[in-house]
Amino acid sequence: MKTTSFLVLIVIFVVAVSCSSVKVVTDQDKNTDFSAYKTYNFLGWQDGSDKILNDFDKQRIHEAFKKEFDARGMELVKENGDMAVSLFLVIDQKTSTTAYTNYYTGGYGGYYRFRGGWGYGYTTTTYSEEDYLEGTLVMDVFDGKSKNQVWQGVAKSTVDDNPNTRDKTIPKKVAALMKKFPVQPVN
Repeated sequence: MKTTSFLVLIVIFVVAVSCSSVKVVTDQDKNTDFSAYKTYNFLGWQDGSDKILNDFDKQRIHEAFKKEFDARGMELVKENGDMAVSLFLVIDQKTSTTAYTNYYTGGYGGYYRFRGGWGYGYTTTTYSEEDYLEGTLVMDVFDGKSKNQVWQGVAKSTVDDNPNTRDKTIPKKVAALMKKFPVQPVN
């Protein structure tokens, strides 16, 4: 039961990668000439991620990355590409707290400040907590010859639980990550 629930939550992350805003952080080797890379191969999912995703979502993610690399003039090869790409997925449970304060006042004040007045007031604050999932997709890029890491992109997003939107949202989230890749799409 716990495994099934966890897998459902993971699937929800994949949806979230497409519906909510994405925060992207990148880092790279400043000495690498990314324009020299013409081919790439996919190394697969790092440990743990492969168990989180179902085959349909893996395919959606792979197709989204392929589309982005194709737009940059890079060709997918089975092995020994100019660069190698590895993916890692992490899902974290988070809690969001929201507070809303209502103000209420009443009473009677003096006429043109010549007389004293009376009054009362009070406030009420309502708190609400909402549990949500935050998904983090990490893309590591390695030089095909030296095997050294040359780029890393990390995309964080709230996981959405609507499975009907995955075909549209996953490519959007991958595009947000790839927007920060050093090689931009060819016009």
